[in-house]
Amino acid sequence: MEPDMSDKLSVGDKAPDFKFDTPWEEGLQLHEIVEKGKVLLIFLRYMGCPLCQMKISELIKDQDQFENKGVKVLVVLQSQPEVIREVTEKNKMPLTIVCDPQETVFKMYNVAVGSIFRYATPSVIRKAIRARKSGFEHGKHEGQEKQLPAVFLIDTDKNVKHVYYGKNVGDVPAVGNLLEML
Repeated sequence: MEPDMSDKLSVGDKAPDFKFDTPWEEGLQLHEIVEKGKVLLIFLRYMGCPLCQMKISELIKDQDQFENKGVKVLVVLQSQPEVIREVTEKNKMPLTIVCDPQETVFKMYNVAVGSIFRYATPSVIRKAIRARKSGFEHGKHEGQEKQLPAVFLIDTDKNVKHVYYGKNVGDVPAVGNLLEML
């Protein structure tokens, strides 16, 4: 069931605060991180998803550009911390991974689970083929397979400065577009 448009966050809203764990740290707080600089909060599905792996790889590749703009990237996944630790090492993950296996943060930010019509679209199929050709294999299934993505830019006053709710499971702005948005 997808939330009503009125439930979605808008530019100017206060960013909901939450406590979270990463695969390597526990008890972090979003608003404490935001006080140190802008945060780009990116909601993807889970670590085993090839589309998500490809997007994370793109974000890592351009991580220095985000840092140069004073922006910390947080990627919210429905994965358990131990699943992420199995597939990557801390020193190879410059992004902060927010582990949200209970989907609490997804619900707090009203990031919807889509229908089959938002899962099996031509653009998703093209991205899945590209991910496969790039060597990204499907790993462990976690969370909602039809989970839609979203992106929020949060400033140091804890206000939402940019909102993007994906229209299908692969609809995440390109890194270049994210950098332009900053």
